[in-house]
Amino acid sequence: MPKVEIYTTPICPYCARAKKLLDRKGVAYQEIDVMMDREKRREMTERAEGRTSVPQIFIDDRPIGGCDDLFELDFDDQLDPLLGVA
Repeated sequence: MPKVEIYTTPICPYCARAKKLLDRKGVAYQEIDVMMDREKRREMTERAEGRTSVPQIFIDDRPIGGCDDLFELDFDDQLDPLLGVA
């Protein structure tokens, strides 16, 4: 199973939507709340190649992007192979 990380804030509807998709696929992920943590937000921005919006999603340290990017991968049948699900 790949390592999945998602940087979020508790008030972000796109974060909730992305997590719901991952949950539906049965994928475990590490959620990192950046709402009140400047250091974690800085880390997220560096890892996400300058992107500052949440969510920012990483699969095996590969930057996927945000919620729309995750859903686009799913629509294009490219997400399941990345997640190792059938």
